[in-house]
Amino acid sequence: MTVLAVVHLVLVAAYAGFQWTVRVVVYPQMAGVGAGFAAYERAHQQRIARVVGPLFAGQGVTTCWLVVLALRGSAPAVPVLAGGVCLAVVLGATWLGAVPQHRVLDRGWDAVAHRRLLRVDSVRVAAASAGLAAAVWLVLG
Repeated sequence: MTVLAVVHLVLVAAYAGFQWTVRVVVYPQMAGVGAGFAAYERAHQQRIARVVGPLFAGQGVTTCWLVVLALRGSAPAVPVLAGGVCLAVVLGATWLGAVPQHRVLDRGWDAVAHRRLLRVDSVRVAAASAGLAAAVWLVLG
C-alpha cells in the first residue's frame, strides 16, 4: 500500500499545483485577452485537457484502489475517504460548474461567465488542497 499511497500523493499534489496555477495565473489573465477570445478559449480547452485528463484519470484509479483497500481494512479509512470526497467535489465542480462556463466562454468573452468560473474554481482549489492534505495524512499516517 505504501507505493500506491505515494503514487496517489504525487498525482494529488500535481493536480493541486495545476489547479492553483489555473486559479492564480490562467483564469485571471483571460480578462485581458480581448479580440480573438473565442479562439483563445477553444485553444485553452484543448491544451488544458491534455494536462487535466491524465491527472483526473490517475487520481480516479488510485482513489478507487485505495477505497477498496480501506473497505478491506488494509488502508486507513478516514484519509482515504476524505480524499475520495475531495476528488468527488473537484470532479462535480468541474463537470457541473466549470465546463458549462467554458461553453459560454467558447462563444466569446462573457464577464458574468468568467466570474462564475472563478467562483467554481475557488471550490476546486479548496477541494484539491484538502485532497492534498488527506493524501499527505495517508502517507505519513
